[in-house]
Amino acid sequence: MRDISAERAAMDAAARGRTVLTNFEETCNEIPDKDALKWRDASGAWQSLTWSQYRQEVRKVAAGVKALGFKPGEFAVIMARNRPEHLLADLGILHARGTPVSLYNTLAPEQVQYITAHCDAVLAVVEDAGYFKKFEAVRAQLPKLRTIVVVDPTGVELSDDVITWKSLLERGAEEDRRDPEAFEEWRKVKPEDLATLVYTSGTTGPPKGVMEAHSNITWMAESAQSFLNRTGHRHISYLPFAHVFERFVGYYAAMRQQTVVHFCPDPGLLFAYAVEVKPTSLIGVPRVWEKLQAALVAGIQANPDEQQRTAILGAIEVGRKLAKLQQAGQEPPAELAAAAERALPVWTALRTKVGLEDLEWAITGAAPINPDVIEFFQALGIHLWEGWGMTECTVGATYNPLEAIRNGTVGVADPGVEMKIDEDGEVLLRGGNLMKGYYKDPEKTAETIDAEGWLHTGDVGTIDDDGYLRIIDRKKELIITAGGKNISPANIEALLKQHPLIGQAAVIGDRRPYVSALVVLDPEVAPVWARKAGIAFDSMADLAADPAVHAEIQEAVEETNRHVSNVEGIKRFTILPADWTPETDELTPTLKLKRRVISQKYADAIEEMYSRAEARP
Repeated sequence: MRDISAERAAMDAAARGRTVLTNFEETCNEIPDKDALKWRDASGAWQSLTWSQYRQEVRKVAAGVKALGFKPGEFAVIMARNRPEHLLADLGILHARGTPVSLYNTLAPEQVQYITAHCDAVLAVVEDAGYFKKFEAVRAQLPKLRTIVVVDPTGVELSDDVITWKSLLERGAEEDRRDPEAFEEWRKVKPEDLATLVYTSGTTGPPKGVMEAHSNITWMAESAQSFLNRTGHRHISYLPFAHVFERFVGYYAAMRQQTVVHFCPDPGLLFAYAVEVKPTSLIGVPRVWEKLQAALVAGIQANPDEQQRTAILGAIEVGRKLAKLQQAGQEPPAELAAAAERALPVWTALRTKVGLEDLEWAITGAAPINPDVIEFFQALGIHLWEGWGMTECTVGATYNPLEAIRNGTVGVADPGVEMKIDEDGEVLLRGGNLMKGYYKDPEKTAETIDAEGWLHTGDVGTIDDDGYLRIIDRKKELIITAGGKNISPANIEALLKQHPLIGQAAVIGDRRPYVSALVVLDPEVAPVWARKAGIAFDSMADLAADPAVHAEIQEAVEETNRHVSNVEGIKRFTILPADWTPETDELTPTLKLKRRVISQKYADAIEEMYSRAEARP
């Protein structure tokens, strides 16, 4: 039986007095000459900064922004891809006793304006002309924004208040030489001070600024370290730093765990980078794992040698059986153990193909995932597990212990985190990782964190006798049919997306007589599948309208329906002609469905599914 109060006391003690900046200083002092950050330059060659070099660059940024008039307590926004300047800017602003805020690169100008104005940012650091234009378009509505720093100034007209990153560093180096003791003012930063605002991606309304204190982040780092128990990982940073998942793992926790962070500016190149980097840890949202599984399976199916193809699929099936027995706590029979030994070279070859041969653990989070996807990777010998958390608890609330993973659950409470189920099924949390509140919104803060300190997560779930949590759905996203049945759309969508042809799906049915679905074809898998099936097409719209594709999706729907109750079964579906992306507005930057946007944008298609005289049984 876990003693949560003792765990909480241990985490409190470990994090006491720490800030993000003290963690950074500690690692820089312990391993000054080891690599901290690595990235490819314009020629494709790898460049790096050691921890001591990292800190020296941060000194320049801190002194540079102070020279621009940046004062303690002020805010700065950063809009850039995954590259060293993003973290250098963030840490430099923190050392100048300010608060950095990362923005999603997909934001429209009016969204940039909303967040920048909401936090009263006086400074912006942007990557290039493209991002600069977003600020330029709304500059008149940002009277408090004094300076914009551009990392790559090509195509940008410079002025007194639009300067280059290079000039910021030069100014900072000069100031630091003139007054080196000024840098030490960072020691005035207290654990209760703000380390950042993380703006939620806004699936149902304007984003909220989650206030993360230094104490929240360092407490979360100690909790994570207590179960990961490892330093020196190789990490590929490719998810947006505006999202708490990457922000914590690829930035805050990297300092505590002495991780070497490799920047990948294009998520589409993740596994090309992995082949070179050979990461020892990897994080991803479900879509990353779904697409990788689809790509691997498509590659296997495309193998012209039927004997090899059969052998590879057989090895994966052996791995699946082994994973199931391990999770049940059972030893494999001798025959299966022997088959696993024969299958090992196949698993290794598949992992090596995508650069995951050294992977020690991998996490999926931020949205629901079908357990079969996790099992596929476990069958290859990859310790992939599902965790759960949210921005409001500094990323993490639960984890699956590597020695006791249970697929279909999001694991047990993180060390020191209290967790319980409220009377209405909502999951409640309490711990040192809970946010300070929502910036400029005390009423919403009071609604979310009650008087006893419990965070009301908005997720509905159940906890089994061993403490493993299963998330049913978002409290506000549960569908209530016209017959009064509560249905989880996310669970049905995850089942649908098990078919490699389906890239995205949105289940409809709130206050409707039956459940229907909007389906989007996978833009990478569908063309390959169509050519193999001998289907002529010029566009994804052609495939969406093709009878053979419709028949295949119908099979996927029927397979999904076999795993749910009759009332949850999909009676109608529509295949849409174009992909969903954050740019087309159906998805958040972290690839979650914007259900309200989808309902409005595809209202005609939805009504068509319910206007037919009779639903398919």
